[in-house]
Amino acid sequence: MIKCVKTDSPTTAAAASIDLDACRDRFSEVTAAIAGRFPRVEPRRHATAFLRALMAGPSRANCWTLAEHAGYRSPDAFQYLLAQSVWDHDGLRDDLRTFVVDHLGRDRAVLVLDETGDVKKGVHTVGVQRQYTGTAGRIENAQVAVYAVWAGRRSAAFIDRELYVPRSWTADPARCAAAGLPEDLVFATKPALALRIVQRTVAADAVPGFVTGDEVYGNDPRLRAGLEQLGIGYVLAVASTATVALATGPVGAAVLAAGLPEESWQLRSAGQGSKGQRWYQWAYLSLEERPPAGGGRYLLIRRNRTTGELAFYRCWTPARATLAELVRVAGTRWRVEEAFQTGKVLTALDEHQVRRYTSWARWTVLAMLAHAFLTVLAAEQPAPEEDTGMIALTRNETAHLLAALLFTHHHPEQHRWAWSAWRRRHQLRARHCHYQRQQTRMQHPAPLQHRRPSQNTSAKGR
Repeated sequence: MIKCVKTDSPTTAAAASIDLDACRDRFSEVTAAIAGRFPRVEPRRHATAFLRALMAGPSRANCWTLAEHAGYRSPDAFQYLLAQSVWDHDGLRDDLRTFVVDHLGRDRAVLVLDETGDVKKGVHTVGVQRQYTGTAGRIENAQVAVYAVWAGRRSAAFIDRELYVPRSWTADPARCAAAGLPEDLVFATKPALALRIVQRTVAADAVPGFVTGDEVYGNDPRLRAGLEQLGIGYVLAVASTATVALATGPVGAAVLAAGLPEESWQLRSAGQGSKGQRWYQWAYLSLEERPPAGGGRYLLIRRNRTTGELAFYRCWTPARATLAELVRVAGTRWRVEEAFQTGKVLTALDEHQVRRYTSWARWTVLAMLAHAFLTVLAAEQPAPEEDTGMIALTRNETAHLLAALLFTHHHPEQHRWAWSAWRRRHQLRARHCHYQRQQTRMQHPAPLQHRRPSQNTSAKGR
């Protein structure tokens, strides 16, 4: 589908060609596969246009900019698609999972769990509160969601997500109802949401070889127990203060690491990064005096070759696993960071400007589908010949080329002027509404009320 041109010319040797017809056919296959999720033809057409506009790479992505790029006269169609139109976004999520698993492969696949936060203003966006988010690296007014990335041999892409709804929301049914959350919603921690995603994935007959995640997930015993019940091995990071149960009693992970002889450490790569192989020293030890046949529990330890800094992983395997296999799984966790970065940059995963739950669910699943489409295109390309002097087309470069050659529309000048007039009229109406509300509040001030206690939290796992 995506092919490099081999030539003796230095100029053309530095270029790559894309089979646009094949890319159009593949995009048509994807949209045809999800067509059954839309009972009516209009939302199906709008969803297709929405996907094309997302992959066109606008500098800012919202219903206004996407609709202008798609050639619509206003954002009404896209806003209706996200908020009110009748279609099955959960079913489309299932189609997304099938597409990713089938094209990226099941062999030695790892399901990577992690959360990301989107900084928001105000208090009305669903799930928002002041909480820790790794995006900002501190406590911010943010919306947080747990994502799952399917990491195959060639690449990795999103297959599912769950919105984290804090206790400050679940304790307020009226607030949840106003945001369109289900009536029977109860509070769930991030590890509980992650287990829900894994169970849904297994029920769809997409069973990964391993699950991995950071300390939020490794420190939760219920998630680990749930994975063991499903028969799925895991390599989950835990805090350096974690204790592990031995036959002689609980022992600190750091204490066990300090007692290891030097010959226990092996130099192994955690995978190839942007600057080469990521080399660390690794050791592991069984946590069971008599492990069951074939598998068991392990403590995997990583040591930085320069600083000596240690990192720890709880592991469970239903079948015997070598140190090399556990290191491979632990090193796969970086794939989710790459997915977040490319998903936010290439398909606007974090740029939704919606308040209600349904709109959030639909924006994210369409953004994940666009990201998966670009990922599969890049993964299926043939490797360039050695004498071309080029690396293979990456997902970012594939997205850049398709945005310029396939998904860009050249609209007449009148279209741009019409949108300028539409924005200015809308902004004037919004200004008048803001001024009117401000004047009303000044004339009829509301009685003073006691502020609700803050729900701030710095604990990522809550």
